[in-house]
Amino acid sequence: MPPRRKRNAEVRAREYLTDAEIARLIAAAARNRYGHRDATMVLVAYRHGLRSAELVTLRWDAVDFAHGRLHVRRLKGGSESVHPLSGRELRALRRLKRQQEPHLPFIFTSERGAPFTPAGFRKMVARLGVAADVGFPVHPHMLRHACGFKLANDGVDTRSLQAYLGSPQHPAHSALHRAGADPLQELLARLSHPDIRAQLALV
Repeated sequence: MPPRRKRNAEVRAREYLTDAEIARLIAAAARNRYGHRDATMVLVAYRHGLRSAELVTLRWDAVDFAHGRLHVRRLKGGSESVHPLSGRELRALRRLKRQQEPHLPFIFTSERGAPFTPAGFRKMVARLGVAADVGFPVHPHMLRHACGFKLANDGVDTRSLQAYLGSPQHPAHSALHRAGADPLQELLARLSHPDIRAQLALV
């Protein structure tokens, strides 16, 4: 029999990253062979709470450089939305577009010109976690969780947070919202609910 897969709690104490840890991941990514591309992938995934598949399927026509906006298409039944792009992201994306040869419809591509794959991004993030000395195994979904925790700590209410992350609304969310719960506690409750954990692909 193959060995039993360890539960997440046995491997790491939490399923999100702090701002400081994100910064270390981005710094570690910048030292890679394709450092600018890799650092931009981590930055965009974090800022917009993207799943791996949502990140690697981003296309240039989803970026509105003139108005600083990103059209986000969600998977797993999530709702589409338009996110603002920071100046840092716009500069990084413009540079990446200038460097991309040949010019392709997808933003993040491999050295062979093919779209980056979710598996490739997972492996890259795992290596970055080691290089950044995070102290526990890191996976891409932790970038999405980090985005949610950052917004909650900034005082974003649950419904706005759901809309930003494209999460389908659950009845438990509305009950917490009506009760006037603290945004961070609302997020913790949302992430701990079995149905929502399944939606976010937590194991």
